[in-house]
Amino acid sequence: MREFFDEGVLLHSATARKYYEEVKDLPIVDYHSHLSEKEIAEDRKFNTITELWLSADHYKWRAMRSCGIGEKWITGDAGDEEKFYAYASVMPKLLGNPLYYWTHFELKKLFGIAEPLNERTARAIYKEANEKLKSLSVRTLLKQFNVEYIATTNDPIEQLEFHGSYDGIKVCPTFRPDKALRLESAYLEKLGSAARREIRTLGDWKEALTERLKYFVTKGCTIADTSVEESVRTDVTETEAEELFAKGEDRTPAEKSRFYSYGMKFLGGLFAEYGIVWQLHVGALRNINTTAHRAIGCDAGYDVMQGNIDTDGIAVFLDSLYKIGKLPKTLLYSLNRNAVPALCTIAPCFPNVRMGAAWWFNDTLKGILAHLETLAEYSVLGISPGMLTDSRSFSSYCRFDFFRRILCDYVAKKTEAGEYDAESANALLKDICYRNPKIFMNL
Repeated sequence: MREFFDEGVLLHSATARKYYEEVKDLPIVDYHSHLSEKEIAEDRKFNTITELWLSADHYKWRAMRSCGIGEKWITGDAGDEEKFYAYASVMPKLLGNPLYYWTHFELKKLFGIAEPLNERTARAIYKEANEKLKSLSVRTLLKQFNVEYIATTNDPIEQLEFHGSYDGIKVCPTFRPDKALRLESAYLEKLGSAARREIRTLGDWKEALTERLKYFVTKGCTIADTSVEESVRTDVTETEAEELFAKGEDRTPAEKSRFYSYGMKFLGGLFAEYGIVWQLHVGALRNINTTAHRAIGCDAGYDVMQGNIDTDGIAVFLDSLYKIGKLPKTLLYSLNRNAVPALCTIAPCFPNVRMGAAWWFNDTLKGILAHLETLAEYSVLGISPGMLTDSRSFSSYCRFDFFRRILCDYVAKKTEAGEYDAESANALLKDICYRNPKIFMNL
């Protein structure tokens, strides 16, 4: 029997281990995260492992709720030590769950702890990790993972005063205009204030978003991100959009959807004009537990994958932009794995569109492997932009190691079977793990 989480975990052959040695220390380009640029700038330190692990990680919260842990020990007022013990108590139940892998990779990488976390070991691990945290901070963690670039996620109204370069780590904003598409009066007032203009008309709205994007670009922004949670229509005219805008918050759900479609087409053209890479995250159904949403708020573990995704509509939408020369570089993501084959066939139809990483609920052992296989079979694996964190936790960079191990094992199986040549394998792995995201993201 092999040792628990030894260096060869997830690497099932000598070839896989050899490939992994070639890429494991490559710099990390994290082109989609929800990390706090303020905490990077201030080089935050953590008093406890609970602060580092459990303060904002909805993956862990969902697992704890599933195992019957009460909200007091998740987002409630229990102490840090109690919360950590509660998390430790569910760990033995998580066989096959990515949290089991991530947790133990993090314990080993960050704290040098190579034993399983459970109720028996929790007290000693809590004490040892907290002692080692005294010499760690956000930036020492990032340097330990060899992070080179971080794209945070930012609303157009944000002032971006904490973005910049810190200890050789470039931290840049991502333009996330989802709230601007809803036309809520309170938000429009904030947007107007940030853009230093009153927003009374559709033209004012477009000018405000343009001004804010230009400001983001001065802060190093090369990426935008939009959550696509409904079908995008391509037949909304400027005149109709002006009428819909004038209705304000009196619009019906159908009218809100029509304006959303117009706004998406406007944003596509805007991003193309300014050379921005557009990430389209498709298929999230938000805050399905309305009681919990009212009590805890957004991003608390109550988002799920949509059952049906209109990939036909996405194809038509991309074409509507491309034929008028306004389709920016675009990355496609799907929360529902069933839509990935269709999106993989759509992407090659446009020279500046790629399939993104296995996103969110799909960044599991089998999910990543299935994503790689689908990319290889329906699109082109060698142009994949690799991995991202999509996380609010600074310890989550172990997800890159998780991904690199799975990727190396997949490629090794192909070379060992005589289905792929070893010389090409080395270049392909380095492209996916490092070079591709830098090139595609204009970095």
